[in-house]
Amino acid sequence: MQRPPKGKPLFKPRQKENEHRLNSEITALEVRVIAENMEPVVIPIAEALKMAQEQEVDLVEISPNAVPPVCKLIDYKKFLYEKKKKDKEQKAKAKQSEVKEIRFTPNTDDHDFDFKAKHAEKFLQEGHKVKCYVQFKGRAIMFQERGELLLLKFAERLGEFGSLESMPKMEGKRMLVIFTPKKKNK
Repeated sequence: MQRPPKGKPLFKPRQKENEHRLNSEITALEVRVIAENMEPVVIPIAEALKMAQEQEVDLVEISPNAVPPVCKLIDYKKFLYEKKKKDKEQKAKAKQSEVKEIRFTPNTDDHDFDFKAKHAEKFLQEGHKVKCYVQFKGRAIMFQERGELLLLKFAERLGEFGSLESMPKMEGKRMLVIFTPKKKNK
């Protein structure tokens, strides 16, 4: 194997490919061109490139799957900056909701029940889902109806804050229900 001459790198770093096709990279024969202060028009690619050159901007392929492809006359760096900014704003607006868990046993006392219900109400008001389950250990599995009554009582208590997704169901040694928060009227 031959070694490259001194001072030359062993490999060529790859150019970072653009997310969109620009100018001469666009392969369509005709494109729909949109720009500020201009009605969308369908023109041959050569004419669109000429327009971009005259305005000293880039011809950026926005929607390659459309017929004909949609291209925009804009400065590409500015376009990327605005797109990144818009994505960041959307991400900030998207609300992250978690699933909070509340655990009971078939013999949960009234005071514990109230305490856990208050926490569940708070979680639902914050917009989180709440997963409640009754854990059966050992012989407690005989009291499944007690666990079901406990969960239904809990559902009744949380009625104004959240809605029950489904009736209590068994998963292994657990009986569980999931509550989703009710939408607030703005």
